[in-house]
Amino acid sequence: MSQIGIRAAVRPDYDQVLVDIADYVCNYEIDSDEAYSTARYCLMDSLACSMLAMKFPGARQLLGPMVPGSEMPGGARVPGTAFELEPAQAAFNLGMLIRYLDFNDTWLAAEWGHPSDNLGAILCTADYLSRRNVAQGKAPLTMKDVLTAMIKAHEIQGILALENSFNRVGLDHVLLVRVASTAVVTRILGGTHQQVVDAVSNAWIDGGALRLYRHAPNTGSRKSWAAGDACRRAVTLALMVLRGEMGYPSALSADVWGFYDVLFKGKEFKFQRGYGSYVMENVLFKISFPAEFHAQTAVECAMQLHPEVKDHLQDIERITIETQEAGGRIIDKTGPLDNYADRDHCIQYMVAVPLILGELTADSYNDEVAADPRIDALREKMEVRENDGFTTDYFDPEKRAIGNAIQVFFSDGSSTKRVEISYPIGHRRRRAEGIPVLVEKFRSAIGDHYSADQTARIETACSDQAVLESTAVTDFVAETVL
Repeated sequence: MSQIGIRAAVRPDYDQVLVDIADYVCNYEIDSDEAYSTARYCLMDSLACSMLAMKFPGARQLLGPMVPGSEMPGGARVPGTAFELEPAQAAFNLGMLIRYLDFNDTWLAAEWGHPSDNLGAILCTADYLSRRNVAQGKAPLTMKDVLTAMIKAHEIQGILALENSFNRVGLDHVLLVRVASTAVVTRILGGTHQQVVDAVSNAWIDGGALRLYRHAPNTGSRKSWAAGDACRRAVTLALMVLRGEMGYPSALSADVWGFYDVLFKGKEFKFQRGYGSYVMENVLFKISFPAEFHAQTAVECAMQLHPEVKDHLQDIERITIETQEAGGRIIDKTGPLDNYADRDHCIQYMVAVPLILGELTADSYNDEVAADPRIDALREKMEVRENDGFTTDYFDPEKRAIGNAIQVFFSDGSSTKRVEISYPIGHRRRRAEGIPVLVEKFRSAIGDHYSADQTARIETACSDQAVLESTAVTDFVAETVL
């Protein structure tokens, strides 16, 4: 008799990857002042991104309950709005807003991603739990609890990304948002070590979204809400496990049916380092330009060249753009650009606009700006090529550079200087230069959204590390809602 298909029914031990995540979330003490300080700036930057996103109809139409009228008084509040929602939908709202304009923080490695995406799940769950605690006569969580969860979510997402490329098997990086958020949210809600393991196993079993919506010819607005969707799913899985839902020990390693065999070409995950606070300390902020991060330094180069070329656009013969391998693979895009999402993932577009106009803002990707015929005329003259040195420095854990270089050549045989920038203003190596710009981004964004009095209160709440950390989550969120 054939034995094909028969599997032993003995349940295995839990995959070590799952256990290690739970060990870190439940037992590791963060002792890095730099990580906590950076997390505070990350919180401010994420709030800024959210308020800027609400200027755009596409973001506003996604806000609120999934079913009109199904709000939850006493539930989780969504900063910048008056909504009170069940925590999973609130997490979608905030996660979507933080990510909508492609202007929040970034992590670049074998996998790319945006660790502050996790804040949608973290802050909304913390607010829901804290409001429930207060109603029951218990103490609310503090904002230090939120910052700690942010550091740990950044770390889980970022460490998994260092050596494991999900994009190369066609999966989107929001998979790691779901895994990281599930882990920290389960713990925030009071989950045990075993419950964290169980919840994370379910997060991996969900598989991953395809990257299709980030690439031509299907680039679209889903990339602006995919992280919010991952936040929503993370909160859902955490709540289900806390109600008794089981976990799956070999979610990753099971023969045939596990994540590795089904979605990762049979390879196990590799790890460059253990979990600590490395990712938050080294995270990249998008401060000056809402642009896919592999192009940030290219935009800076173009801004430097703008004064020299703005009056000679008709004389340009060709433009060379040198970038990293990842940048060339993701955002080197020719041909028609159909929408906002297409344009903010095209390095040629992100270079052409500042060369012509001397700026790149969230509005630069709108149809009205894209209709300028000079943009596509310049795009057609651009040559994008990989610089091997940029690629090497990109993967160097001591550098984590994101280099780009641009040079413009004119029809009379002359050219501009070759402008090269290795580290964008949001890089750890440029923190002293970048943080004042980040703070100004924050002040401007909240000032445009809130009244002068409320803006001042939010600025005060965020301005001092010790004060913020000791603030109750309920009090902090109360200052941010309408």
